[in-house]
Amino acid sequence: MIDFLKYKRIYFAVSLVFVVLSVASLILFKLRPSIDFTGGTILELKTAVSCQLSTISEALGDKDPGLVSVQSSGEGRCLLRSKPIDEAKKEEIVEALQGKFGEVEITRFEMVGPTLGKELLTKTLIAVVLATLVILGYVAWQFKNRMYGVCAILAMFHDTVILLGSFSLLGHFLGVEVDTLFVTAVLTTLSSSVHDTVVTFNSVREQVSGGRQSTVDSRQFESIVNRAINSTIVRSLNNSFTIIFMLLCLVLLGGATIRWFAVALLIGTILGTYSSTFVASPLLLVWQRLTRD
Repeated sequence: MIDFLKYKRIYFAVSLVFVVLSVASLILFKLRPSIDFTGGTILELKTAVSCQLSTISEALGDKDPGLVSVQSSGEGRCLLRSKPIDEAKKEEIVEALQGKFGEVEITRFEMVGPTLGKELLTKTLIAVVLATLVILGYVAWQFKNRMYGVCAILAMFHDTVILLGSFSLLGHFLGVEVDTLFVTAVLTTLSSSVHDTVVTFNSVREQVSGGRQSTVDSRQFESIVNRAINSTIVRSLNNSFTIIFMLLCLVLLGGATIRWFAVALLIGTILGTYSSTFVASPLLLVWQRLTRD
């Protein structure tokens, strides 16, 4: 049996480094919100033009509506994100591009107002808070001890902060924006993070004599937690690698419109697998020692 808990200080040190870097990035660079949150226009065109911001901006000249980003969405399609424009301005853009590059076909035109963007952001924050409270309450009730619920939530926040920090860095250096798909990835990460943690905690509970935490001393509890990790880690890794391989395929072979969504899910899955074993379980042991000593 491997003594995983012997290296808990190393696990905490690694986690602390990534959390500090993530928080620093969020403070310095913040997240780069997409049009979903700030309001604007999404215009998808089918054209033979190279989908580059400089190329499109040069072709539009003084008719540039304030392009925020330009990306390829596959099969000769260009996805333009800009400040809010109306139908007349859209037609001017298409005419300018047709005059420069030939035939241009509109395949998508959507407008998102800033009011909707603020509403979406508010609902996102409410969803995260509600999910956290429900998970905390459920785990604490299921295990009849708030220690399990708090440790699971701390591990979940560990994953969320690092995921947000990662996209803060990606936004600063690669111009990656966070949108509604990223919100979906964050909420999915909350779920996957707690899933493996609950499996490990359930194994711990089953091994506590008679289900009475107070009858187990610190040394016995460390042995129980270590056995629980050893009995569940293979299952957790097998489940996670199945998801990770699929997400890697999406990142490498998927279209540009879902690539960063897949990256967010991939980071979240890796973090959830790591935290359930190397963050939540050691926290459980530390909590037990602090409350017993």
